[in-house]
Amino acid sequence: MAQSGRFALSLKILTVLASEPESMHTSADIAEQLTESAVMVRRCFLLLHKQGLIEQRKGPHGGARLKLPPKQIGLGDVYVATENDWLTLDDPAMSGLLKRVRSEGVNAMNDTTLAQILKRIRKKSSAGKQHNGHSSRKSGA
Repeated sequence: MAQSGRFALSLKILTVLASEPESMHTSADIAEQLTESAVMVRRCFLLLHKQGLIEQRKGPHGGARLKLPPKQIGLGDVYVATENDWLTLDDPAMSGLLKRVRSEGVNAMNDTTLAQILKRIRKKSSAGKQHNGHSSRKSGA
């Protein structure tokens, strides 16, 4: 999977986990819900777990759930977990500059949290349900 694919899938996984924070979610359930590969979901679980964003439990009642509240998980945190080699070079002349740019980029991404994304998804979802089967246009307008 391409690096950007890991970030996008991880973000989708986190929104599923955030929507039911007290429940344990299996990779198979999330994969089915997102119509993604369970293998890729498990790979993202591993990355997110290593970064401390989710906790995992094995066994019949196992799965994964958020380790932190959605308000404490920024997009930059997710990006670092999934794209750790972003803007890295072995060239000493450029590495310091790129390290600073990377840090500023991650900080800017952390201005948006998982809670904000979940709120936006819920808002769009409820707006979509209101418009299904109902025309907001008045006839003759």
